Amino acid sequence: MIEINLLLAVLAGIAILLFLILKLRIHAFIALLMGSIAVGLIAGLDAKEIIKTVQDGMGSTLGFVATVVGLGAMFGAILETSGGAKTIADFMVSKFGLKKAPGAMVISGFLIAIPVFFDVAFIILVPMIYALQRKTGKSLLLYAIPLLAGLAITHAFIPPTPGPIAVADIIGADLGWVILVGFLAGIPTALIAGLLFGRFIAKKIFVEAPKQLEDSEPSSLPPIGQTLLIIAFPIILILLNTIVSTGALGITNKTVLNGIALIGHPFSALLIANILAWYFFGIKRGFTKQQLFDISTKSLAPAGTIILLTGAGGVFKQVLTNTGAGELLATSLSNAGFPVLAFAFISAAIVRVIQGSSTVAMITAAGLISPLLLNASLSPIELACMVIAIASGASIFSHVNDSGFWLVGQYLGITEKQTFKSWTVMTTILAFVGIFTVSIIYILA
Repeated sequence: MIEINLLLAVLAGIAILLFLILKLRIHAFIALLMGSIAVGLIAGLDAKEIIKTVQDGMGSTLGFVATVVGLGAMFGAILETSGGAKTIADFMVSKFGLKKAPGAMVISGFLIAIPVFFDVAFIILVPMIYALQRKTGKSLLLYAIPLLAGLAITHAFIPPTPGPIAVADIIGADLGWVILVGFLAGIPTALIAGLLFGRFIAKKIFVEAPKQLEDSEPSSLPPIGQTLLIIAFPIILILLNTIVSTGALGITNKTVLNGIALIGHPFSALLIANILAWYFFGIKRGFTKQQLFDISTKSLAPAGTIILLTGAGGVFKQVLTNTGAGELLATSLSNAGFPVLAFAFISAAIVRVIQGSSTVAMITAAGLISPLLLNASLSPIELACMVIAIASGASIFSHVNDSGFWLVGQYLGITEKQTFKSWTVMTTILAFVGIFTVSIIYILA
């Protein structure tokens, strides 16, 4: 009887969550909190226990995520405003040449989405793919799909982007391992979903660059070497800390280990990156201190939404843990022989298709998965695989309830049907190649 009640509590909580978001159009932050409270009530928690659970879930999650997402948002905003994103795209095209420009777009998207939000990065680089289409006369999709694949993969797979950071924190995965696994899974995914599918769909659908939008060329751009180095710097520090902590480099000096642990933590790594960006992308390029302050302040508006959503996802996880519903799900899956990696992918995919937001899908799935992992004794690399499995599921089948669907269609100047055939299919290929690749890594780990 208790087991049935807990199962009903979980199902009711998810149903309430989706009803509030889809039918009543209530913000996902409020919907997640209401769904969490509903689970607690149905599962039999009293008022004090529910409020304590909400407080604990929110606090334990945001202690890490709020800091990292906030620092990441400010870093990306300064890079974007300085023209650093366009520097990378221009450099890639000049080195690869027009014939290999789709490959340049994949790599550009892959790199630029590390510090810059997906939609912002796409809008910044749209003039670049317009120019390529006009120079070659080939379909705009030949360049757009590889760019979008690179952006989408990094946005979902590789910290310090908000999605994988939030999921990693909720399920307890190490960010260094998530970066490594994200890169390993992302490379074949980018090649197949971006380059191969891009070439295929460009032959099926010819799209010209929209005539009404003009290319814009910033008067001055940051040097490419400096730009790549500053973007890579926090990732290198985080990876260094992860590698050193495993003992792989044989470092035993406590002072050195302590120093690497400090600068290699995401807090410190992103703080250093912000200082470098502030100086090299800002002060040295003629920005005033007030301009840089305004850029940083403005960047925190979208970050605030992600932070609150992540905190609400932490509440959902905490309710499942405190009620025992998570342990019940874990036991049921174990008895049924259902792989938890597959459950991570499927749960994220279902939420993604139903309500549209990949971020909400990732956070909701992480909340469901986290209690299942408490007694699973997974290694750091296996936990990182869980993050990428969730990210893959949350990327699947972008359609009319996803703002990205309309953004892509509008800027490429294509119909809804063409957007389905190109963008939607690409995100679905991305999801399946991602889960296939990470499954292999999980098995070999």
